[in-house]
Amino acid sequence: MSYCQSYFAAFIGATTLRSRMICTTFLLLTLITIVCFVQSAVAEVRPNALFSDNAVLQRDRKIPVWGTAAEGEEVKVTLGDKSASTTAKDGKWQVELEPMKAGGPYTLTIEGKNKVEAKNILIGEVWICSGQSNMQWAVNQTADPKQTIAAANYPRIRLVTIPRGGKSKPQDDVAAKWEECSPETVPPFSAVAYHFGVALYKQLDVPIGLISTNVGGTPAQHWTSKEGLASQPELAGFAAEKNASELYNAMIHPLVPYAIRGAIWYQGESNAGQAHRYRTLFPTMIQDWRNVWKQGDFPFLFVQLAPHRKKVDKPGDSTWAELREAQLMTLSKLPNTGMAVIMDVGDEEDIHPKAKQPVGQRLALAARALAYGEKVEHTGPMYESLSVENGRAVLRFRNIGQGLEVRGDKLTGFSIAGEDKVFHNAEAKIEGDTVVVSSPEVKTPVAVRFGWADFPQVNLWNKNGLPASPFRTDNFDGITKGK
Repeated sequence: MSYCQSYFAAFIGATTLRSRMICTTFLLLTLITIVCFVQSAVAEVRPNALFSDNAVLQRDRKIPVWGTAAEGEEVKVTLGDKSASTTAKDGKWQVELEPMKAGGPYTLTIEGKNKVEAKNILIGEVWICSGQSNMQWAVNQTADPKQTIAAANYPRIRLVTIPRGGKSKPQDDVAAKWEECSPETVPPFSAVAYHFGVALYKQLDVPIGLISTNVGGTPAQHWTSKEGLASQPELAGFAAEKNASELYNAMIHPLVPYAIRGAIWYQGESNAGQAHRYRTLFPTMIQDWRNVWKQGDFPFLFVQLAPHRKKVDKPGDSTWAELREAQLMTLSKLPNTGMAVIMDVGDEEDIHPKAKQPVGQRLALAARALAYGEKVEHTGPMYESLSVENGRAVLRFRNIGQGLEVRGDKLTGFSIAGEDKVFHNAEAKIEGDTVVVSSPEVKTPVAVRFGWADFPQVNLWNKNGLPASPFRTDNFDGITKGK
């Protein structure tokens, strides 16, 4: 029998007015106790869930710490020899601790009327790891999972996965917790993020914090705030979608303004049919994140789509090629962006290539160059210019590193067109730092394409071991224009 049932039974069974008055008084006292308990619980100082045991906080920059408390409550936050105080307003509080060097462990103490401690805190490098299913894809789903998991003993790498799901309005907190990287904790974690973190850790030798926030099968408009989408008239259709901004609301907004070094991103498959608008959508999303974080143009590193779908022998249109082009164009639209090319990592049947280690490692190369200022070649050859000489197209590239290289007997993946805009498979060869492209069917070339297919068969690399990005030299209308 419940407490309420017991009370009403006693009340009804009371035979005198005095007995009923005693029952009523007892009930009122109990209700007052419950209300006081609830108010006390609400009034407790609570930090955002990211400030929990095992967290990594960003080194060498101010550290925001925030949470909830009773109106007007004094809150003091202490970490090592750093401390800051504030007064809760509208049930919320936030302080900024002065920058700290890499190190730890520390205890983060948050004091108001109650006291909260987060233990085993490290100071190091923090990265957001976001996107759709290829970023979500777990270590235990990828190539050589047993070997990878057994070797994942990195207690100074910390992992947190944000619960997946959307919300119609921006959220302030998430139900998540940090864990030390180990063979027990790594199996369900993002494989790309894990390999990225390990590569950085081995290079930097400082604690690494990886915040995995990703959902399979999702387009970029779900990861962009309503304000961000509204900033571009071309994105009005995306802004009107039922689920627009829902993942931003639930899985990005609660993380802001956690101090970070940058973000890595693997997404685009769900936007391939809208590749032309992705030229605007993707840079808008990146700028949107930078605007809300207010930490400047932090490094934003992304993965170009891997080969997928059926291989073809003849040149033709491709939505995936157009999406890769939109990703490539982002590099010139926004500063401090980098792209990992993975044209050697693909699968005709499976949209989720199992080889995630090279993906994470190439993202880490980009981070070393853009976030940490190392003099390393972090990307493969990128198309720069075309000239026509004696009926041949001569292509020049940047990011050639130690030089251009063909992996195989001869270059593949090139097509060429004349003024009729009809593309033909082309012969191509490396001459010094250029690639010369020709076809007997095209007397006067006007355009060249490389890797222009869903599953391109390409083998142009630089001698630093990085593959060339697909490209086209023309600006002919694509099949996703207007979609």
